[in-house]
Amino acid sequence: MLPSSSSIRDRHPLNINPDVPLPTILRDRLTMEYRTQPETETIREGQDVVLGLSATPKSLPPKYFYDDRGSKLFEAITQLPEYYLTRTETTILQNCVSAIAARVGPCDLIELGSGSSTKTRILLDAYRQLNIHLRYVPVDVSGSMLEETAHLLLQEYPQLSIHGLVSTYENALANLPDRIHPSRMIAFIGSTLGNLALHECETFLGHVSAALQPNDHFLLGIDLHKDTAILEAAYNDSQGITAAFNLNMLDHLNWRFQGNFDLRHFRHVSFYNTRDRQIEMHIESLRSQIVNLRSLEFTATFATGEKLLSEISRKFEIPEIQETLSKHHLNAVETFTDSQRWFALILCQKKP
Repeated sequence: MLPSSSSIRDRHPLNINPDVPLPTILRDRLTMEYRTQPETETIREGQDVVLGLSATPKSLPPKYFYDDRGSKLFEAITQLPEYYLTRTETTILQNCVSAIAARVGPCDLIELGSGSSTKTRILLDAYRQLNIHLRYVPVDVSGSMLEETAHLLLQEYPQLSIHGLVSTYENALANLPDRIHPSRMIAFIGSTLGNLALHECETFLGHVSAALQPNDHFLLGIDLHKDTAILEAAYNDSQGITAAFNLNMLDHLNWRFQGNFDLRHFRHVSFYNTRDRQIEMHIESLRSQIVNLRSLEFTATFATGEKLLSEISRKFEIPEIQETLSKHHLNAVETFTDSQRWFALILCQKKP
């Protein structure tokens, strides 16, 4: 599930509207790197779609959720009443952020999957209050969201500098900008680790560890195992936004690979697999149908009721994930959770 590598296309200051340049004082504090896929990489990406839709059962890599619309839909999901994860993690972060900032000190803060950086502002506020310097390095596949957010942050935080990476996680971790502070902290909050299968999780944590030097830090957010009814409600909201997010993956494939998925003939299905302790999101075909992806020269056949797996969201126990982190030389030095123990933030330090 880890997004694949990509190449650097260009590097330039933020300029959302090329006809209206940013003030120099803002432009000088921002660097943007765009790492888009070359032709050979696009072909390889398309083959993972062919492979997934040819398999039994069918599946798609969750990276195809995140075109610009998908990123905006996910931001809407985080505000839903059923979606406890963001609220709970935010409360934990508000309670522990001063301790994190004081312990880590001046650093380059790399955030993987930064989105609109809503929770990141809690960290930025703590650093500002403690008068501790940092540089923010947000990483996201949605260039428009990253640029818009960076523009706002530069105005909200006059001392902040930003080096944005429009990139996949794997490529960003392998090609981080040279640090300007003695310490580096990688933040992977929002429970995204749960979207990785076990072997993908191991690979990802290996990349994180390799990007850190001894005594650098890694801040990880994880959703904890809990009652099935609570979990299933969070992924089947009453407003249908999660369903729209799930089905938008098919629209993304239509655009990217000249497909003809008709969203009217598919539906969102989500449930908690108690054996594997993971939410599973599926897209179910409502009738027998054939879909063409012209640029891939590929045809997929769906039977009525056939499902394709679009995402998993694993739920963790704290001792188990701490043991996994330790295998990658990431020692848990502080673990913060809420009163109900629904969610946890783990601050790790790379072993010397």
